Amino acid sequence: MNLSELITEERNLDTLDIDTLDTKTMLKKINDQDKTVPFAVEKEIPHIAEAVESIAHRLRKGGRLIYIGAGTSGRLGILDASECPPTYGVSHEMVQGIIAGGDTAIRRAAEGVEDDFEAGETDLKAKNLSSKDAVVGLAASGRTPYVLGALKFSNNKGALTIGVCCTNNSPMQQYSDIMITPIVGPEAVMGSTRMKAGTAQKLVLNMISTGVMIKLGKVYSNLMVDVQATNEKLVERAKRIVKIATGASDIEVEKTLNETDYDVKLAIMMLLTQSDKDTARQLLKDNDGHIRQALGGLAK
Repeated sequence: MNLSELITEERNLDTLDIDTLDTKTMLKKINDQDKTVPFAVEKEIPHIAEAVESIAHRLRKGGRLIYIGAGTSGRLGILDASECPPTYGVSHEMVQGIIAGGDTAIRRAAEGVEDDFEAGETDLKAKNLSSKDAVVGLAASGRTPYVLGALKFSNNKGALTIGVCCTNNSPMQQYSDIMITPIVGPEAVMGSTRMKAGTAQKLVLNMISTGVMIKLGKVYSNLMVDVQATNEKLVERAKRIVKIATGASDIEVEKTLNETDYDVKLAIMMLLTQSDKDTARQLLKDNDGHIRQALGGLAK
C-alpha cells in the first residue's frame, strides 16, 4: 500500500505549526478542521438515503444490519449497533457490529488483524450471513483487507453491501452495491483517522441507523416510541414521551404504561384512539408498527 496516494494520509498544510501553538490556538485549529466534516457528509446524502431505503427493505423482511470494520471504524460500528436496542426496542440480533480481532479489540488495539482478508469472511460465516442481510463495511482508507474480505463474501452470499470510507476510487468500490464517501481531507495530525474520518463515519452511521428506524415506525413525530424503559432515566423518558404524544394527564399516562408493561407505543395508541390494549395492538400490527399510519387509517 502506498500511503502517499491516500488523501487520509496526506499532510494538512493548515496544521504544520500545531506543535508550536498555545493550547487554545491549537484546539481552535483542530476545531476548524472538525467544522468541515458535516459539509463532506452532506454531499453524500443521496447515497446515504439509498442505503437507508435498501436496509429498511431488508429489515422489514427479517434481515439484519451488520457493521464490520477494524480499529476505530470497527468500534464506531459496535457503538452504533449497541445503542439501537435500548433506543428503538429492536433485538440485539437485528443490528450488530463486528470488529477485527473480536471483542478484546474494542478496548485494546489489535491493528495487525486488519490485514487478514480471510478473517472478514470467517467472522461473517459465524453470523450465518444470508441474502436477507445488509452489511456495511467501514474503513477510512477504503482498502482495509479485513473489510474487503467481508464485503466480497457478503456479495457472494447475495447480501446488500454498503461501503463507507473517506477516499475516492478505493478498492472498496468493487465490493459495494452502494458507496458512501465523505471526503474530509487530511487530518490535523497526519494519518490520525480517528479524528475527521472517524467523526464522518460516526455521523453517517447515526444517519443510517436513525433513518432506518424511522422507516420501520420506531419514531412518531420526533419521539422514540419504542424506547425500552430499562433504567430510572428511561422510565421517566417513557412517561414524558407518552405525555407529549397524547396530552394525557400524568395519572392517565402512568396508568396506561403500567397496563402495557411500559410499552410506550402501545400506550400512545391506546390513549390516542381511546381503545383497549388488544384493539390498539391490532391496529399497530395491521400498520407495521407505524402510529401515524394507523391513525391515518382510522381517519378515513
